[in-house]
Amino acid sequence: LVCLSMRIMMKKPGGIPSLTRLRPGDDFPALDAAWGANDPMPGLLAVGGLLDVPTLLKAYCSGVFPWFSEGDPLLWWSPDPRMVLQTANFRLHRSLRKRIQQCLATPGFEVRFNSDFSAVVQACATQSRKGQSGTWIVDEMVQAYTELHAAGHAHSVETWIDGQLVGGLYAVQIGNMVFGESMFSRADDASKIALAALVAFCRHHGIAWIDCQQNTQHLAFMGAAIVSRASFASHVRTAVQGVAPTWKFNPLYWNEVLKSPPQFAQP
Repeated sequence: LVCLSMRIMMKKPGGIPSLTRLRPGDDFPALDAAWGANDPMPGLLAVGGLLDVPTLLKAYCSGVFPWFSEGDPLLWWSPDPRMVLQTANFRLHRSLRKRIQQCLATPGFEVRFNSDFSAVVQACATQSRKGQSGTWIVDEMVQAYTELHAAGHAHSVETWIDGQLVGGLYAVQIGNMVFGESMFSRADDASKIALAALVAFCRHHGIAWIDCQQNTQHLAFMGAAIVSRASFASHVRTAVQGVAPTWKFNPLYWNEVLKSPPQFAQP
């Protein structure tokens, strides 16, 4: 996401399709209007609009999410295909299973929900990531998701050890749909433990899909897979109509992932 504003403004005759420019309050265009595989930025759907709670809710219910870097315009995306973790397909590898069991037997270990949402978002924003020189979690995004959290639609899953926040993730939830955003880790497997806790929570409450947005090797290793944009949008339309669960983690939820046989030996 470097110099996207310049690339968006440039049009080659007959080459790049037009891009919808949103005004405050506008509806998002049809998802199939997003740029395709042969365009400069596949999945880019629209530019502009507002990064506020009503717009974010409208976006997620439509299968759209914001993603942009410092100095770029507000960009909205709907990639095809979409990376999704179907909670029934979560892969609890032997090493992570062993790590969770060790943590559960260790005084001072705790998984919390929404104990320090701001700290989780800030940690995700500053997490060093392989192959990335910056972050897409710019100040505007931090403010927007903090407001979404205050409205009850953004949540953090946190790994704590001896009173220290060592890892976690944050996600958007609407009805029975969870949209994963970002994660961070300051200790071995801390973010993976948070993801496993989120899966356990989702399984307990009948939440079938966690949106992962982008296809990454790490998420695929944990069981995520790609689905078509049409399938994703269809699932979202139904799931967001469900009744949202109360975001509180009960240690008994660990049985949802630990009771099943181990999957896939650690390579």
